[in-house]
Amino acid sequence: MSHLDPITMEVIHNALSTITEEMGVALSKSAYSTNIKTRLDFSCAIYDYSLRCITQASHQPAHLGTLYHLVPNMIKEYGIENLSPGDGILVNDPYRGGSHLPDVTLLSPVFIGSDVFCFVVNMAHHQDIGGGAPGSVPGNSTEIYQEGLIIPGVKFVEKGRIIENVFKLILANVRGAEERSGDYRAQVAANNLGAKRLKELVNKYGVETLKKYMDGILNYTENRFKSNIGNIPEGSYKGEDYLDDDGVTDKPIRVAVEITVKDGELFIDFSQSDKQSRGPMNGTLSCTYSASAYILKCIIDPEIPVNSGFYRPLHIVAPKGSVVNPKPPAAIAGIWEVGQRICDSITKALSQVLPGRVAAAGKGTICNISFGGVNPRTGKVYAFYETVAGGYGARPMKDGVDAVQYHLQNTENAPIEELEMNIPVMITRYELITDSEGAGKYRGGLGLRRDYCFHDHTATFSVVADREKFAPWGLFGGLEGRKAKFTLNPDSTNPVRIKSTATVKCNPGDIVSVQTPGGGGYGDPLRRDPGKVLDDVRNEKISLKRAKSIYGVVIDPHSLEVDYKATEKLRETLREKRERC
Repeated sequence: MSHLDPITMEVIHNALSTITEEMGVALSKSAYSTNIKTRLDFSCAIYDYSLRCITQASHQPAHLGTLYHLVPNMIKEYGIENLSPGDGILVNDPYRGGSHLPDVTLLSPVFIGSDVFCFVVNMAHHQDIGGGAPGSVPGNSTEIYQEGLIIPGVKFVEKGRIIENVFKLILANVRGAEERSGDYRAQVAANNLGAKRLKELVNKYGVETLKKYMDGILNYTENRFKSNIGNIPEGSYKGEDYLDDDGVTDKPIRVAVEITVKDGELFIDFSQSDKQSRGPMNGTLSCTYSASAYILKCIIDPEIPVNSGFYRPLHIVAPKGSVVNPKPPAAIAGIWEVGQRICDSITKALSQVLPGRVAAAGKGTICNISFGGVNPRTGKVYAFYETVAGGYGARPMKDGVDAVQYHLQNTENAPIEELEMNIPVMITRYELITDSEGAGKYRGGLGLRRDYCFHDHTATFSVVADREKFAPWGLFGGLEGRKAKFTLNPDSTNPVRIKSTATVKCNPGDIVSVQTPGGGGYGDPLRRDPGKVLDDVRNEKISLKRAKSIYGVVIDPHSLEVDYKATEKLRETLREKRERC
């Protein structure tokens, strides 16, 4: 790379990254649905003429490995020779490298003269893609055909115009077609803007210069990642974690990993993970790459660029037919729940050798919530999808964050006002859950409660989540966070438990309560600063009872002040009791 000017390379790299960020702005500003325009559940990227990822915006980490596999697979299958200026290919097939079916990708070639120079790409999560349940993330699917319309890679845009017959076919198979229509058009607009900006960059630097610096960007990323891997002691490290079940049986699903560090490269082996499940809890190979790449980036080098150079030192073994690489037609609605467990398993493994770089387990669930029915206000079918935040795991020097999205997620909150204005649902409770944190010297973040009331119509409600059976674990003496809980009519005389993976019918007046896990703690709770415990009590994040029994902090219930002498004595008693046990 000595012949490349480092300043010019940085300028070009940032220019390319800015294009993907601007594509994202165009997509969010043009979209109709809450999930895309407000929650920002999408990703944008640029791939070069050789089908290498040059840059991907920091939108959704879950899409890192999916686009990395999907784009080359799709273009090779479709044939680059069959593309013309102004074309766009639409695809959502998980077994071609995609995500779950609602994540729909548009790939558009950027021609310079008669040659393809790059591809601009965006993947967006649509709030419905058909199938057996509104929102297209059913909790009871046993094969992918039940989860929605499969788009294998078809020409959707030709010479700059959407092909109407293809569009009609798609819209005829989805709920809320008017809103879906706006989202697809927003994807086209985003790629059009990306193509325009790339051509402007070509006019400034020329094709050959850009190609040369693109090669340099990828080589720089590879070398930087290898250098950081070299800071990890060579050896093998194992970790495992469990998903509640597959939604069909009650048997837990094991995700196990062995990480080997050697010669500046990482070998990640999932061979000891369980075989693919009967229900929707399966993660494709691209999901496994996404989750692995994301968590390694976080732990090893958070600032490393996201492109194909990042994957060169990364070698993944995921046996065909396993829960991390299923065979079709396995259901995959819960793909990112598997991704969450991959992240947690890798974190556990690396906690043995990088204790100062890892956090305790967080909420550990994407927590897919989807529902729909007939809107009594309009008489039209509607569908809605979102993910609900929870507690982040405590860190080596800080508490976990309350009520945020966890690994692989970067989506925003869906505001109650927007929700209730557009669809027939009332959010009757939306609050932090007291005492849901995993206690520790640094405590985990608090989980979140969100209650949905369908006051005037019948609705179908799906949950594809996890951590109802297996709590988020703590590290180095930190305690577990509170588990997830899903309940139909929670405050009634006969509340009904909803499994973490389920689809249920809601009658008028029914309420579904979604309660997400808190994060695990880090370090001994008896070493937590009493002042911080007091702050949490005053802010109603933990109770007086928990402050005393778990943290050993005595707080006067009237003055809300710490009794430091009583605290010191109680903590010594609790330590002695612990030693005797």
